[in-house]
Amino acid sequence: MEQNKPKRKVLGSEALGELLGRMKDGTFKDIINDWKWIAAYTRRYRAAVIIYTLLGILSASFALVSAVASKYTIDIITGHDRARLWFVIAVMIASSVVSVALKSTVSRISAKVSIKVNNDIQAEVFDKVIRADWNTLNGYPGGDLLNRLNSDAYTVAGNAISWLPDLIIASYTFIITLLSILYYDAVMALLALSSAPFLIFSARRLIGRMRSFGQKVRELNSGMMAFETETFNNLDSIKSFGITDKQSERLRRMQGEYKKVSLDYNLFSIKTEAVLSLIGSAVQMAAFCYCLYLLWNGKILYGTMTLFLSQGAKLSSAFNSLVKTVPVFLNASVSATRIRELMAMPPEECGAGEDTLNAARGLTVRLEDVSFAYKAGETVLDKVNFTAAPGEIVAVIGPSGGGKTTMVRMILSLIRPQKGRAELGDGYGQAQEMNAALRGFFSYVPQGNTLVSGTIADNLRMVKPQASNGEIEAALKTACAWEFVSRMENGIDSSVGEHGHGLSEGQAQRIAIARAVLRDAPIMLLDEATSALDVATERQVLRSIMLAHPNKTCIVTTHRPSVLSMCSRVYRVHGGTVEEIDARTAEKLTMDY
Repeated sequence: MEQNKPKRKVLGSEALGELLGRMKDGTFKDIINDWKWIAAYTRRYRAAVIIYTLLGILSASFALVSAVASKYTIDIITGHDRARLWFVIAVMIASSVVSVALKSTVSRISAKVSIKVNNDIQAEVFDKVIRADWNTLNGYPGGDLLNRLNSDAYTVAGNAISWLPDLIIASYTFIITLLSILYYDAVMALLALSSAPFLIFSARRLIGRMRSFGQKVRELNSGMMAFETETFNNLDSIKSFGITDKQSERLRRMQGEYKKVSLDYNLFSIKTEAVLSLIGSAVQMAAFCYCLYLLWNGKILYGTMTLFLSQGAKLSSAFNSLVKTVPVFLNASVSATRIRELMAMPPEECGAGEDTLNAARGLTVRLEDVSFAYKAGETVLDKVNFTAAPGEIVAVIGPSGGGKTTMVRMILSLIRPQKGRAELGDGYGQAQEMNAALRGFFSYVPQGNTLVSGTIADNLRMVKPQASNGEIEAALKTACAWEFVSRMENGIDSSVGEHGHGLSEGQAQRIAIARAVLRDAPIMLLDEATSALDVATERQVLRSIMLAHPNKTCIVTTHRPSVLSMCSRVYRVHGGTVEEIDARTAEKLTMDY
């Protein structure tokens, strides 16, 4: 398989080998396309990029001036030439200060612009994701989406601003440093340059192993974070099963694995860095001995020797920075590819909007001969017919996995029929095929706890930000939630935790229903949304909704027989087919679900 092929190295660099390999097999074009996409963000901030580059070049120039001034300062002091001493010291200090100031300014500009680019990318990807076609989006795990939205966006943002300027600055620094040494002694320049290949060849192995160890550490750390999050989210169940000790033991095992990999990584880094230090020291010692030879024979002064040694180290560093731009170039391309995949997701299909229907008399939901399959040959809905009209409570029953959830997705236009027609009709003879632009006609209460951290009022105002306290109170009364909310110390301003922590499941469900009531859409879709309520409360909630809004169309998916007698129609979903049945038959069937 492709991933098992040995990686080719060029000049000791896997990244450079991969780059040249891509040029040969034609896939280098993909990298270029990735960087064209990244460059679009660079162009938005080209003024900042240009300033960043110019300031970096100036900083490198002043650093060289400072080094040369330092050389002359030493030569003047050792030669007791006091006439020029203070001038040269002033130049050295001024150039050093300017260099540091410029470097700090570059860092500040880079941070500001990188944050802006990161925010731009994250916002654009976020908008694309939440508006993407449901089927396509469902193919990406939630953790992968978050990783692309955060880690990959951060990588691209940093490189969009800094990669090309850093390459230019590193190249300029390398060239002027090499020329400055060549100006004084060609042999010293070659000797100083010879240290770079030794360091780079060794560093390539270090970078590869560091990447491998780093990946393991990140994976283990992510695993621990996921385990801790799941534990805290399911703490009630863990306590009730009496497995808290087992959870603690599992965490400690994971910590042990993390400790082992981290210490192996640390030991490898220590060994490798020791080898690199020895190689670097050997090369520096050779340069030092050559400088002593020149100094002994009177060919250079002490200041020139200092300049040679400092600039030789800087030359190696600049060369190393140049080589490192290759893996950075490739890593940014990988992140850009991952983000572009999200950006390429097709959007939801939007057709005629809400202004094409008049909801004054309510709206009718119709599925006519609808068929749908998530995968070819695996039909979930087959020639389904379904109707829910204004003023009706229509129940949908059926076993788990029978197709109820697929019907809900169809009604909400998360998925579209592959055959047949799904439409909304008003009381004036107009009908429109269901699409994402008509979702404003729906109030949806899914199964499970959908509350967020904040106050009760915050949770309700999610769907109607300008709602008054009176409107919120009325919605809570309709959902039979006002009785317990009014007894709370701060009423609707009482805080609830994430997933409604601090409330019972039934209370959380009633607040979620109140939120749907506050939205006041003509169609209410309750997907197992009353499962945590007692029978009397469940019936009272539905009766209150219909009394307060007599033209509302209410669709309820349920496993419980308690409300079926209140329903105008009951549909049974089973094995991909849907049939209308009477309430008595439905009550018997729900006993088996």
